[in-house]
Amino acid sequence: MSVIALLSIFVLAVFVGFEVVSKVSTTLHTPLMSGANAIHGVILVGAIIVAGHSDSAFPLTLSLIAIVLATINMVGGFVVTDRMLEMFKGNKKPAAKEAK
Repeated sequence: MSVIALLSIFVLAVFVGFEVVSKVSTTLHTPLMSGANAIHGVILVGAIIVAGHSDSAFPLTLSLIAIVLATINMVGGFVVTDRMLEMFKGNKKPAAKEAK
């Protein structure tokens, strides 16, 4: 493929991604974050496989960079999801102690 075609696909993907994400209601953000975390897990596994099969320095370097970035993204996504789920938990009142 030519560079123009690849650049066109990239620009269209950015536009479609922005439009889809901006239309999501706030109640759906937590499930979408969980789905994104699963996707980043797949990317992480793929990068590890590529790193294991690489024979030269360039693919190994790219796959190690992908491993680091996917790990950071996945862990950050789980932290954000956990914080969002904490917002939905109500304030729990301590149980009343019974006098004996």
